[in-house]
Amino acid sequence: MLTYDYVIVGAGAAGCVLAGRLTEDGADQVLLLEAGGPDKKQEIHIPAAFKALFKTELDWNFHTAKQAEMAQRELYWPRGRMLGGTSSMNAMMWIRGHRDDYDDWADMGADGWSYDEIAPYFRRAERRTGSNNGNVYGTDGPMHIQELRDPNPTTAAFLAACAEVGMRRLDELNMPDNEGYSPTSVNQKRGRRWSTADAYLHPARKRGNLTVTTGSVVQRIVIDDELRATGVEYVDAAGNVQQVRARREVIVAAGAIGSPHLLMLSGIGDPDVLRAADLAPRHELPAVGRNLQDHLTCSAITHCTEPVTLASAEDKSQLLRYLLFSKGMLTSNVGEAAAFVRTQEALSSPDIELIFAPGPFINHGLDDPPGHGVTVAVVLLQPESRGTIVPAGPEPSLPPIIDPAYLSVPADRATLVAGLRRATELLNTRALGRYVGAPMAPWPGGDDDETLSRYVGEYSETLYHPVGTCRMGRSGEDAVVDPQLRVHGISGLRVVDASVMPKINRGHTHAPTIMIAERGADLIDAAHA
Repeated sequence: MLTYDYVIVGAGAAGCVLAGRLTEDGADQVLLLEAGGPDKKQEIHIPAAFKALFKTELDWNFHTAKQAEMAQRELYWPRGRMLGGTSSMNAMMWIRGHRDDYDDWADMGADGWSYDEIAPYFRRAERRTGSNNGNVYGTDGPMHIQELRDPNPTTAAFLAACAEVGMRRLDELNMPDNEGYSPTSVNQKRGRRWSTADAYLHPARKRGNLTVTTGSVVQRIVIDDELRATGVEYVDAAGNVQQVRARREVIVAAGAIGSPHLLMLSGIGDPDVLRAADLAPRHELPAVGRNLQDHLTCSAITHCTEPVTLASAEDKSQLLRYLLFSKGMLTSNVGEAAAFVRTQEALSSPDIELIFAPGPFINHGLDDPPGHGVTVAVVLLQPESRGTIVPAGPEPSLPPIIDPAYLSVPADRATLVAGLRRATELLNTRALGRYVGAPMAPWPGGDDDETLSRYVGEYSETLYHPVGTCRMGRSGEDAVVDPQLRVHGISGLRVVDASVMPKINRGHTHAPTIMIAERGADLIDAAHA
């Protein structure tokens, strides 16, 4: 049986960071296990082409349980199944969140994770090219962050519309207080996607102390009689069952869906939930799979009066422009600008994000639009609803049951309705008037409560930000990992990914996941210094 110092499960956003950082000294032997394949497909690297990866072999292609408050729909949840994970198929929006997010984490028992304590880890990761307003960003990290090379003309009109209604112009969306509007910063390098595989993993693969295996599906964590994680069992690309040992630690970085699922497959979780799935409990930890949160989004979409939007992105002329000059519509991340707003004056921080897409983004981009259009997506930043992930059965190949319980707290629907009113206000401005035409289906237009409330339930979708299912906290009674990311009650085992967030952030989850992994690598190094 092969033995390594560290065994990392999952080569997604967090796993690639960990593999890069834990192999820097050249001494520790690290194995990185990835269920999917390599990140070689061309559509991975062309920014605007990410929708072409949905529902392919590079996508886990998850679906939720039927949502009672959303017309009994089973919502599609794409997640990357390749090197780089979802960082290889997301919209590349580098948005850290608000200072209050991380201060809330500390107040909830995540000691050491307040904003001032974690901000250096964002900067460690970042390599900002172009302007660095207020020295917000790091400048020599592995993650290339830049402004869009070739923004759409309708995006400038959206920014002018935000000014017209009196919003605050931000130098950067990544200011500690992100209330206001700005163009989106993206993780790209010269117009090409820059995933965590590009930034951390591929350079690290040149080191002799990193082993990477693709097509390796981990089935369980091996735990000895003293409740120590000693290794993992996985099925390799040839279909053979393999076991490997970890001298120091097993590190689970399989994401907000995969991480709790793997813990439960290994007998770690709520005993009643485990027995219901015909799994034998090994260690009681009731919080595993609970506290699921996600950013739900609902869009106002209109026809565009001029043929300038991303509906033309797949034209041959655009592909040629991209291949020759790394310019044109294919460099777009789709979400080219954003505004963070409060729907109630009494709030101290934004509760809604408005994302502008210079094209009609319908059904995850999978449906061909009827023509040119623009989208203002309304994002529920602080959902009160909480969901669960539970095993569907004892077989590791069975996808878990994902129930985000969207809109189960009525206030969430009301906030989205208020956000749609703000989106409509922007679409009705003089600045956007040049481009905005009639509503595009399924957006009904209008502003009456009943129509908007029904629309929220029938057409809202995920913004691809599940978190919280292995949350941090001081006690195993209500948390899965401690503030050092160690699984409560199991030695030699950590979870390092978006699942450890106690509460979802007022931003996007890609940058915070990388921050968590950067800090996690420091915590691991310190434990074994």
